[in-house]
Amino acid sequence: MRSADGAAIIDLPSEVDATTETVLRDAYVEAAAATRTIAFNFGGVEYINSTGIAVIVGILARARAAGHVVRAFGLSDHYREIFEITRLSDFMAIFPSESSALGPR
Repeated sequence: MRSADGAAIIDLPSEVDATTETVLRDAYVEAAAATRTIAFNFGGVEYINSTGIAVIVGILARARAAGHVVRAFGLSDHYREIFEITRLSDFMAIFPSESSALGPR
């Protein structure tokens, strides 16, 4: 996790699956303790499986219950489409870049 412009940024690994579940949940806990705005950087993500989607859904549920704002950026066209089809984009705003994700709130 890193900080920028009052937000916590979680840089996701190239694969989001069961092997990264604990790391992502721990990063969310750290980010949630630091700020109300959390941005996920999907720029380096090459693969997300169903477990990875479930981890993201779980984090979004926790964030929503805690009143956190969750944003995402750097999604490939493929994953942007999946997030729209699965309606994950209804629960976190999706931006093309880090600067746009961290822009005016």
